[in-house]
Amino acid sequence: MKFYPLTASQSDEHLLDSEYKAARQLGKLRLGELHLYFKSGLKTYYIPYRDVRRCFRRVVSVPAKLCCGKGDFAIENLVICGEGDQELAQIQLPGTKAARILMTELEEKMPDAAFGRPSKAGDAAVAEA
Repeated sequence: MKFYPLTASQSDEHLLDSEYKAARQLGKLRLGELHLYFKSGLKTYYIPYRDVRRCFRRVVSVPAKLCCGKGDFAIENLVICGEGDQELAQIQLPGTKAARILMTELEEKMPDAAFGRPSKAGDAAVAEA
């Protein structure tokens, strides 16, 4: 299996392969000891935990028409940011429960990373008003 890095950090292919096989799987994600893996199409991407600067959940509401009315589906995503809060990946998660478990585990594996949505200039202006 070939692994593709999300950042400039390169890792040994044999280390990645053995860690990937032993990693804990949550939907498209796998949590290894040193790396976070995810599949997109036919490619498997990885990022070392030390390169992640921020993680947060993004919940997207998708409107749906059902037989007896209208409703919304909440799609959970994990957003991974690198240097300068640049979004590196948005990975769909299987559900709310899995997203909460994942965030707890990531906080343990990445104590230096920030968790939560980055603030925007517009948010600060609304808070001051």
